Amino acid sequence: MRRAGVAAVLSSALVLTLSACGGDGDEGNAKGSSSSAPAGTKGSDEAGSVPESTPSAPADPIATVKGDKGVEMSVYSARRDEGGFLTLEGEVKNTGSEGFTAPVQWSGQEQSVAATGRSFAGMTLVDSQGKKRYYVLRDTDNRPLTTYAYSSFIQPGDSLTFFAQFPAPPATTTQVALQFPGFPSTTIELS
Repeated sequence: MRRAGVAAVLSSALVLTLSACGGDGDEGNAKGSSSSAPAGTKGSDEAGSVPESTPSAPADPIATVKGDKGVEMSVYSARRDEGGFLTLEGEVKNTGSEGFTAPVQWSGQEQSVAATGRSFAGMTLVDSQGKKRYYVLRDTDNRPLTTYAYSSFIQPGDSLTFFAQFPAPPATTTQVALQFPGFPSTTIELS
């Protein structure tokens, strides 16, 4: 009985200590991250807490589109990188009054990327001038170079930040159409 009481006190102290060490303070440290590490929502994750990957965004988005069930997608940057890549950064925000579950179509229809779980691999860019469609790039293990393994449920008012990397269109192409399941096509300017 005495050992059980001591164990309960020690476990309570450990829980309080761990709670004091964690918290919201670390979320801001992930800002500006553009790795392929999973990004989370500001709400709770299914398999534990994953730091949110927030794009280094200017004050105003370069494009905003409203999708299904009060969800809004904002793109903050579409910049060309050295090496012939184009990186998009943005966020999907639930502006509705009910929770939103990300559809499986966001991950694309390719079986080869299904192993990565939820992703933004269903996003494409269309260069109507050059008559080409660009898909999210893959790494050597066939994982999409985009935010993946995020929590599929977005609480009202919460957002999910994302990035996606594509082959860069020719330098003469200054704008492309962004297409993503559940959202209308929108034109974005390239920098």
